[in-house]
Amino acid sequence: MPRIVIAAPASGHGKTTVATGIVKALTDRGFTVAPFKVGPDYIDPGYHALAAGRTGRNLDPYLVGTDRVAPLFAHGAAGADLAVVEGVMGLYDGATGEGEFASTAQVAKLLDAPVVFVVDAAAQGRSVAALVHGFRSFDPAVRLAGVILNRVGSETHLRILTEALDDLGVPVLGALVRDAKVAAPSRHLGLVPVAERRAEALDAVAALGALVDAGVRLDQVYALARTAPALRVAPWDPAAEVGPRRGAKARIAIASGPAFTFSYAENAELLTAAGAELLPFDPLRDERLPERVGGVVIGGGFPEVHAPELAANEALREAVFQFARYGGAIAAECAGLLYLGKSLDGLPMCGIVDAEAVMTDRLTLGYRHAVAAAESVLAAAGTRVSGHEFHRTAVSPSAGSPPAWHWRRDNGPVTEGFAGSRIHASYLHLHWAGTPSVARRLVESCGVLR
Repeated sequence: MPRIVIAAPASGHGKTTVATGIVKALTDRGFTVAPFKVGPDYIDPGYHALAAGRTGRNLDPYLVGTDRVAPLFAHGAAGADLAVVEGVMGLYDGATGEGEFASTAQVAKLLDAPVVFVVDAAAQGRSVAALVHGFRSFDPAVRLAGVILNRVGSETHLRILTEALDDLGVPVLGALVRDAKVAAPSRHLGLVPVAERRAEALDAVAALGALVDAGVRLDQVYALARTAPALRVAPWDPAAEVGPRRGAKARIAIASGPAFTFSYAENAELLTAAGAELLPFDPLRDERLPERVGGVVIGGGFPEVHAPELAANEALREAVFQFARYGGAIAAECAGLLYLGKSLDGLPMCGIVDAEAVMTDRLTLGYRHAVAAAESVLAAAGTRVSGHEFHRTAVSPSAGSPPAWHWRRDNGPVTEGFAGSRIHASYLHLHWAGTPSVARRLVESCGVLR
């Protein structure tokens, strides 16, 4: 599988612009492109998917383990002509205090893929060569094979930059100028998701493809991707991960729509392999749950942005409440936790979890190694997982009795979330490929079709 990794010195240099633009431009030329994102981010893969016309996927060693990265890549890239992997943060930035773990550099080495380095050159001249030299030499096992210059000011500016990099022996694969048409709006947790602005996002992605097509030598990019050696790895198989199906097929309702956009594709694939029929519903618009479901999954998203509409849909809130009251299995994370609570910024929610949520000025962000504190529909007590938090809300109380998880921080132990025999609600995002047993457990918890 021809493949490249798109990296940068730091966030803000234009990785998403370049990666999405390359995916779109090559797709428009007739290639089938498999897009990936390093790290836990849900939003960028949505733009990748628009550009490619196929699912955008994540590769995160922290969440799934280093041994699963290449198999998940092979699974997600099946049937494609090449793969484009967008990095996270700076090339060598990984999990705090854990060296290169979960960094773009580590993923590039796990995939044995050449790296295309994106540099915001707006305020640089010949110094760009020193910057690239430092990143290229920092870890010789990372093959920094070419540079794309972003926000170039003029032909003279481009000549200065190119001559400096020529002296270094690093090819310049292209240069982009600033273009307001390709900007995507941001808010408190990053870019606005595709589901909330699909028409505008389609226009922006098309503009990105045109910008990259005009400014990047795509034939050289593809030739570079073809230098990646064969990966000797079996593709990840969700059926093998969950094992033979036991018991009756379950029907599980999956929250979707603009308020609940955060989900890893492999989670649904694992549920299906474990014997679930998945039925999407939109808490903003649907007034009832799908018929005869035994489980409900409510993933991440932005309920705080859509709280008035969620509160106004009283019929669905009551339906979810009654589903829980009569023993339906519910798994919720982050946005799902807020929706299950009593209120969000003073507006009524489902009232299943005895907690109130409010927006705050504090960003909670980071990886967590957690242990299930109690039996629930998602995990047996003592189950160890790796997840991440990413939110600007707070719930009070922060944990139930029993809590969902416990983990340790520098200042001591933490208990978080709400667990019970038929519910699991927590801020912690999980990539279920890292702990596939949770998919089987949830399906088997659904019981008789409702």
